[in-house]
Amino acid sequence: MTEPNHSRSHGKFLIAFLLLAGIAAVVWAVAHYGGIAVPPGLLLGLRWAALVAFAGYTFYRRSLTTWIALGILVGAEIGHDWPHFGASLQVLSSIFLRLIRTIVAPLIFSTLVVGIAGHSNLKQVGRMGIKALIYFELVTTIALFIGLGAINLSKAGVGITPPANAAPAQTQVQKQNGSDFILHVFPENIAKSVAENQILQVVVFSIIFGIALALVIETKRRPVLAFMEGFSETMFKFTNIVMLFAPLAVCGAIAYTVSTMGFGVLVNLLKLVATLYAALIVFVLCVFLPVALIFRLPIKRLLKAIAEPASIAFATASSEAALPRAMETMEAFGVPRQIVAFVLPTGYSFNLDGSTLYLSLAAIFVAQAAGIHLTFGEQLILVFTLMLTSKGIAGVPRAMIVVLMATADSFHLPTWPIFILLGVDQVMDMARTSINVVGNCLATAVIARWEGELGNEAPSPAVLEPAAQLRTQ
Repeated sequence: MTEPNHSRSHGKFLIAFLLLAGIAAVVWAVAHYGGIAVPPGLLLGLRWAALVAFAGYTFYRRSLTTWIALGILVGAEIGHDWPHFGASLQVLSSIFLRLIRTIVAPLIFSTLVVGIAGHSNLKQVGRMGIKALIYFELVTTIALFIGLGAINLSKAGVGITPPANAAPAQTQVQKQNGSDFILHVFPENIAKSVAENQILQVVVFSIIFGIALALVIETKRRPVLAFMEGFSETMFKFTNIVMLFAPLAVCGAIAYTVSTMGFGVLVNLLKLVATLYAALIVFVLCVFLPVALIFRLPIKRLLKAIAEPASIAFATASSEAALPRAMETMEAFGVPRQIVAFVLPTGYSFNLDGSTLYLSLAAIFVAQAAGIHLTFGEQLILVFTLMLTSKGIAGVPRAMIVVLMATADSFHLPTWPIFILLGVDQVMDMARTSINVVGNCLATAVIARWEGELGNEAPSPAVLEPAAQLRTQ
């Protein structure tokens, strides 16, 4: 099928879906508010006809995002029409989350080791490296507090009725004194840490291993680093394979959620999505914009430079997909290549602004949904743990679910609210990933200005030509 015919086909299916869904909504409103008797089979038939039309659109669109959207709609319909069957579909999301859990330790270990040992020439870029890390940690900490404030203000998780078979919620996070918490961070047996999903211990081991590898002579370091790079790439591919199962997992999660809790929980999810988007907008206006002004960056040119990488990240929900274009556009913007090559990849491990904001928001949502009251101090411990455990996996679509699951286990929070989050994670992932990319692009410009090298070096023609083509389109 040619591309125009392909576009017309999925366009027709989308129109059919919108038309049938609109008719179903009108018929339901007439029956519900007008008191007019409508055969139940009519509404059921209209809804499923609309879903079939959307399935046709999804088939021609061939995007994971649309498949997940179809999974949400079908899961909600199954949970509503056949609640007993819908409740049994929880096994689909359970399989998905089991596979996700297998990724945590090897992915964090490989990406952190490569991120640290791969920049073993930090002595040469010492000043720039220190400035970058200070900037990264300052901005991500602000992101954590904005997310924390937003979810405590909106209370999006409050009022959710737990499923009947949910484990009783603990009234608080497991109590630990300061020395217990510090001691718990350090591993005594890395295999035990992996088996028990002690993600902070895996992070500490990975950091020390990466530093040790960076101190080894080049001839000994290179084979190990090459293996770790290959291992990291393999884990990315492993994650991509697992993500192909996401539409079925989302279908099962939503079917189970609707069948056991009703449609009311969807209101909480919409409230959570609105909270995240509002918090991200506040973060951009109150953090990114002032930073750009303080460092005297040309705002309009910067917006043009980051527009395409951010849109790629939003559409694919993958920072990794936007990295090549981001490197090109920032060099064309005037950031020297050596700064781009250092700051952007390092930022992918240490500067996850959108993701850290989401994690603080989502973790408290899980506690609110389970009816667990956390003191401000307990919330701080939880979110700073999340900030540490999120390092290094921005390139993986929906990787924050991985981190959230691991941290929930560590803090003895229930996991059933995370099953609910699966239904809208794609919508939230698109926003937080695009903010990750925007934050890292801004960081390269900030570090270049801080070093006094912004615009001092002529960009390569290889990056100027695509940028010029973009401006003429």
